[in-house]
Amino acid sequence: MANDAVSAAALNSWERLAGFGVDIPFVRHLGFVLTQFASGQSEITYTAQAEHLNSYGVTHGGAVMTLLDVSMATAARSDVPEQGVVTIEMKTSFMQPATGPLVARGTLVQRTATLAFTQATIYDAKGQACASAMGTFKYMKRAPGAVAGDSQAGPSAPISTD
Repeated sequence: MANDAVSAAALNSWERLAGFGVDIPFVRHLGFVLTQFASGQSEITYTAQAEHLNSYGVTHGGAVMTLLDVSMATAARSDVPEQGVVTIEMKTSFMQPATGPLVARGTLVQRTATLAFTQATIYDAKGQACASAMGTFKYMKRAPGAVAGDSQAGPSAPISTD
């Protein structure tokens, strides 16, 4: 039941801070908590649960990459929250094991009418960089009828990256 409380707190943070407008079940499951969403900047906190660790007992690289991806996407959306974004490409560097409470900070570096160029870094509780990424995202219009917290809506129309 602790994971349910983490998920509820995570979902509430996204709506409370920004009226984020979208429920992403995987992000909710991981327990990402949005703490900043404005002016091309984002900050997300995350503490990996036991099921999010790898065989070495540190945060799994897939969870780390997801945190980087979401913090870059959130930074891109913070400039135009009515738009969605999809990841076009992402380059990740792992610098040291990610353990304990983590903070991801994303930045919108440059944007065009259709693309966002971003970067993000994850820091551990000591303030040491654990991983970083650069990514390109495509701005997308939200599907008609997309409602905040509506995870029952199911998949929307196919997403095109062209």
